Amino acid sequence: MLSPAESGVEELVLNLVLWLKLAVEASGALVIGIGVLFAGLRYLRRCFEPGMAQYNSVRLSFARFLALALELQLAADILSTAVAPSWDQIGKLAAIAVLRTALNFFLGKEIRDTEQEDKTLSA
Repeated sequence: MLSPAESGVEELVLNLVLWLKLAVEASGALVIGIGVLFAGLRYLRRCFEPGMAQYNSVRLSFARFLALALELQLAADILSTAVAPSWDQIGKLAAIAVLRTALNFFLGKEIRDTEQEDKTLSA
């Protein structure tokens, strides 16, 4: 019986995972690009409204795009180590995961805190 490496299955799986990783990374970049466009358009629209209020709502909506993009980029990093990772790759993934998770945690905390402030001010 052939081993996965001898039959070419291992290489096929590796290539599929690499294509999936590329797609997830591209999705993360696309989410950031859409977030920048969306936030920019909302900001410009608000500049022409009387009172120019709600800067925080524009900022928070952009923060949500960034949080989603961070999750996608972390998923892409996990995919890169999914097939036969080396200890070096695992160490890099651990460092990246800690940094991205911390960024996402503090971004989410800022979103929640700002939403609470907005609710308190409007009440």
